Amino acid sequence: MDEDLIYQILSAVEEIPPGRVSTYGQIARLIGRERNARLVGKVLSLSDYYGKYPCHRVVNHAGRLAPGWPEQGRLLAEEGVKVQNGKVLNLKEYLWDC
Repeated sequence: MDEDLIYQILSAVEEIPPGRVSTYGQIARLIGRERNARLVGKVLSLSDYYGKYPCHRVVNHAGRLAPGWPEQGRLLAEEGVKVQNGKVLNLKEYLWDC
């Protein structure tokens, strides 16, 4: 995977403010790769290799949290995002307006 692309994705994620969420597709559009939402998810799953990024603020298009990552809901709740049953409640309210 291209290191420049990885850092483009992580830099976009770094801009998401606390208390807001973004979607994989939204990040893909921001970096000019609108059809690569899955690639964004893959990069975020490996983000620990590149440093500390607020990847917990990225959810799928329906507001569902990443499977197998129970800490994500806790981290979002600590920032004031309402989460229930593995999903952000009222996604539109918390969606980052980038």
